Amino acid sequence: MHWQFTAEVVEWRGPAPYYYLPLPPDDAADLKDEARGLIYWGQVAVTATIGATTFETALFPKDGTYLLPLKDVVRTAEGLAVGDVAAVRLTLGSSRRPAGEPG
Repeated sequence: MHWQFTAEVVEWRGPAPYYYLPLPPDDAADLKDEARGLIYWGQVAVTATIGATTFETALFPKDGTYLLPLKDVVRTAEGLAVGDVAAVRLTLGSSRRPAGEPG
């Protein structure tokens, strides 16, 4: 299943800044239903595409939605900064296999 949405880049300041795109709450609820059985410690593995950049990561729950982490390499490649709005396409799962699982 795929989700497409737009969201504003937000920053969380901890020991180092982290950047995220929050899923719209309705999409987060649908994703949670579809991801049943795939959720690991609250996180959901996804493949995301923003512009020309496709990457694998894990969403994590926060305040009734999920946050999509944006690594520096993704933000730089797509020219994203805090406050910018990005269009995202998400797919559940990733191509990575757990250690020890045959390829």
